[in-house]
Amino acid sequence: MRTLVLFNYDWDQVGFARNAAFYPFDEAGFDLFSFPSNAQLAWFDMTRFVNRLAKQAKRRGWTAVVSNHEQFGALAAALLAERMGWAGTSVAAVLACQHKLYARQVLAQVCPSANCEFAPLNTAYGESIPPGLSYPAFVKPVKAAFSVLARTVNNRDELQTHTRFGWWELWVIRHLVEPFERIVRARLPQAGSAHKLLLEQPMPGAQYNLDGFVFDGEVQMIGVVDAVHYPGTQAFMRFEFPGSLSQVLQQRALDVARQFLNAVGFTHGLFNMEFFYDAATDRLGVIEFNPRMASQFSDLYLRVLGIDLHHMALALAHNIDPVSLPWRAPTAGSAASFVYRSFQPEAHILQPTPAQQSALQLAFADALLFCFPKGASEIARDFKWLGSYRYGIVHLAAADARQLRLDCEAASALLGWPAPYADHPNAEPGKAAPSNLADAPKAPAPVPPKRVAVGVPELAEQ
Repeated sequence: MRTLVLFNYDWDQVGFARNAAFYPFDEAGFDLFSFPSNAQLAWFDMTRFVNRLAKQAKRRGWTAVVSNHEQFGALAAALLAERMGWAGTSVAAVLACQHKLYARQVLAQVCPSANCEFAPLNTAYGESIPPGLSYPAFVKPVKAAFSVLARTVNNRDELQTHTRFGWWELWVIRHLVEPFERIVRARLPQAGSAHKLLLEQPMPGAQYNLDGFVFDGEVQMIGVVDAVHYPGTQAFMRFEFPGSLSQVLQQRALDVARQFLNAVGFTHGLFNMEFFYDAATDRLGVIEFNPRMASQFSDLYLRVLGIDLHHMALALAHNIDPVSLPWRAPTAGSAASFVYRSFQPEAHILQPTPAQQSALQLAFADALLFCFPKGASEIARDFKWLGSYRYGIVHLAAADARQLRLDCEAASALLGWPAPYADHPNAEPGKAAPSNLADAPKAPAPVPPKRVAVGVPELAEQ
């Protein structure tokens, strides 16, 4: 029952570690967000990577492989599972989900009511944008992750600026896409090249995430998480569970997911469907399908439902039905992943001191804190590619949503950061964050410990 975990970083590092006693594992892959590990991007080839792992499998005692890494891991795991005859998501299904243009084409056939108008931008980076396009338009790469280069453009000039990059940026983009491109050319040629951008009609409404799994071809829902944005932006402010979407609408979203997943041959594995729902028009619109777990939410489900998505991922990798897994006792009625961002490129963001981090852990023993200190050049790149600088994330849980907000405000004050709520005095984009603890309100009485806080140095954008 030894498992190979590919590209095991960030939330996955926490989630798989808590299951290591029952599912021992080895790791392979590199960290895209830290040097010198990410230097391996220069020579990374998906086929060579999988071939090398296949040669090691018998000697290392691996009987399954799993990965929730969007850029390379999910596809590499599918290829290796296919090669070794292990349980896993089919290669064709992973490619169909990750090739955003092809996924739109499939959705247009099987569930057009949940789709939007779309078209490929048949222009290389830096070339002149053709006239006659409709604006505003949401532009995103055909193959990408972490919301990189995804934004709304209001006119031709904005789109032209968005597609101009320096030689180093072009090198990074091409090396991120090329490993996927080679597999697509061989295994899903009808999808076309992934070295391009996709234009979509902007969809109004609130954003949600449907998480589920497929076992033996049966699609089942785990839950729906609310995705809340900073006002006037496309940047996530927090993710909340349980969400606000009614059961009727959750089932409607599940029906859409079932139609798409059946169409692309997704018969095994965890999945995540991002979508909008506009109450004014009663329209549900799919953003995209992710052929893997949304790792950032695993902790939320564990606290509120007692369901461990990382345990599910390991079970599925060993061809065990997740329905048969034991549930833990829930520890909270509401949980959230709070995302702290700066919208001012010139702002000087202070990371919490060791004393502040200790104060947070003392007041909230079950908190998870992730800090992302970056240099000026890295922050400038974040603003160009993402539109903001995400400098921290905190996970908290409480008895209900009201108490969760109070806890978040107290925890944020301890860290010297503005609480991620739209009506919080310093939470609006462009406002400065508190810089120290001098005027911070006191934290509430410590809550009973549920889980020791874990710090991760760098975290991928979800």
